[in-house]
Amino acid sequence: MRTNVPTVVPQSLRPRIGKVCVAITGSTSAEMFEKASSVVKESPFLEFRLDYLDKPLLALPKLKHFLADNTAATVIATCRREAFGGKFTGSVAAELEILIKAAEAGCQIVDLELESAESLKKPEIVKLRDTGVAIIVSHHDFNATKDLDAVFARMEPFAPDFYKIVPTAKSLSDNVTLMRFLERMDHHSNIIAICMGEPGIISRVLGVRSGSAFTFAAATAGEETGPGQIAARTLIETYRIDQVDQATKIYGVAGNPIRSSLSPLMMNTAFRRETVNAVYLALQTTKLADLLKLVHEIPIQGLSVTMPLKQEIMAHLERTDPLSAKIGACNTVLRQDGKLYGFNTDVAGITGPLEKRMSIRGAKILVLGAGGAARAAVFGLRDKGADVFILNRTPETAQKLAKQSGAKTIKKEAIAKTPFDVIINATPIGMAGNKATQLLEAKDLNTKLVFDLVYNPLETPLLRMARQQNIPIITGIEMFVQQGARQFEIFTGKPAPEEEMLRVVIHALRQQAEAAPEPEPKSTTTKTEVKPTFKSTAKAPVKPKKKA
Repeated sequence: MRTNVPTVVPQSLRPRIGKVCVAITGSTSAEMFEKASSVVKESPFLEFRLDYLDKPLLALPKLKHFLADNTAATVIATCRREAFGGKFTGSVAAELEILIKAAEAGCQIVDLELESAESLKKPEIVKLRDTGVAIIVSHHDFNATKDLDAVFARMEPFAPDFYKIVPTAKSLSDNVTLMRFLERMDHHSNIIAICMGEPGIISRVLGVRSGSAFTFAAATAGEETGPGQIAARTLIETYRIDQVDQATKIYGVAGNPIRSSLSPLMMNTAFRRETVNAVYLALQTTKLADLLKLVHEIPIQGLSVTMPLKQEIMAHLERTDPLSAKIGACNTVLRQDGKLYGFNTDVAGITGPLEKRMSIRGAKILVLGAGGAARAAVFGLRDKGADVFILNRTPETAQKLAKQSGAKTIKKEAIAKTPFDVIINATPIGMAGNKATQLLEAKDLNTKLVFDLVYNPLETPLLRMARQQNIPIITGIEMFVQQGARQFEIFTGKPAPEEEMLRVVIHALRQQAEAAPEPEPKSTTTKTEVKPTFKSTAKAPVKPKKKA
């Protein structure tokens, strides 16, 4: 069904289209246009999701009025049917009528799902095109990333002004499939390609670099119109998508879960502050092979490695620093000359805050956990001369770590009767979204200090228990910022802006706490935590010499 219209971006639209189109939703037309009026001041490229309204046709007079008042706005009208991931329950004929009237109201672009286009007759599509509107033919696959060339071939007969192809990333390497497709289609300037899903966040930032005409963003967090969609302000301010180009170096935090990680905010803030042309992404995965493919294909210049990959990645490194080799876990990877080098910055993040408050030598310290972070804590503390005890849900793992490090294991029932100088939580228990039961009860906190390596939320259940007993605490923020600052220096060779990194992390955590307050008992005798201060002692990175 070729319509003999050239498949190029209409010249009149080129100067009006930015890299980010903000999706506008609302349960009522009043809510939708109030939101749009707020967003259009900063982002004049908008998509109105008319399918979110019960009666989309009734909103079109307001849409016409909005466009008359905001002449700089470029608007896509979308009324996606329920069968294809939208909310519109009407027929394809009703969808077409809404899109035609939206075009007549002044929308410059309309989005027509591929399946809708295939079910319409040629005169019906011609009628839509006769309004003078630019047409996006779109396809969404909510299950997988399959043959993208085949999808494009199905779209070609309609000669749309834009091709929108949106699969779902089930793995990090699905982003590679999408980007390779964009590179093959580099003679087209009118393809929009994004991967949905948590692993697909990469494509929402890097897709425009690979050739996507633009990307989509949510108006605010919590208003996403597709899985994995990023809020517009985050995409523009944190990821600096307008500045991402072929020279931009790519870094990321890899592991599972990643959704609540503040590493992208912290690291991208540091890159911006130090004018480094780099972007730092969330890389959601549990499979090391998937991550390594992405690292080599994109390519990625450096990684912050978190659970469950800190130990597994060791076998794939060319060399590590002596500390990583001793611990058997690595949290930082640098890519140089195509090879991967490992470092461990967790140890400094743990011992540094403690040394500001006490002498570690001879201290009696309980470490909860036996994973990557726990290994860093145990080996780091043993190196400093501490007497370390380990408690883990799986005793065998604790015993193995104790034997390797010269530490001891302890049974849960013995903890309440054993006085400690410090108790360190090196498990993910207490992390936002983690529902696991606490390892310790209030009666077990027979200690002078509690240090929780979990930084999100700001106050974990363990820290809350400690506060209630008037036990001094160290929050995970100190560890998080210090280890991140060292990673920044390994990645860039520049001193880290630690105060700025600390500021944005605390601000973000406070905002989260205010948005979702949790009732908690109050204590009039709780000690006030002193705001941590930092002094960078790290030097520019030197390629490690010890073989992994």
